[in-house]
Amino acid sequence: MISLDWIKRCVVTQTYRYSRHGDRERQNDALGLEEIEQAILNGRILEQYSDTGRGESCLLAGFTDAGKPVHVVCGGMGDSLVIVTVYIPTPPKFKNLYERGN
Repeated sequence: MISLDWIKRCVVTQTYRYSRHGDRERQNDALGLEEIEQAILNGRILEQYSDTGRGESCLLAGFTDAGKPVHVVCGGMGDSLVIVTVYIPTPPKFKNLYERGN
């Protein structure tokens, strides 16, 4: 299971990278690199995934310093964090940052 402490440590030590998909999705939602770091550092894990075909991962929810809600799906690759995708949660898929929609 991926721990929030490990995720935050990877961000603080800059031991992370974006997947191509993750970086593309970040840009599609006009999210800056610093905003993703902010959301991770004040975020919490909502869901843990034991294996999605690429190993363990989790869904993290947090806010940027400006209050923008962000979801980050991340996993590990060796000693590094991999940001698989990022997005701004919106209805109908999500009621709010922490709750899935119908």
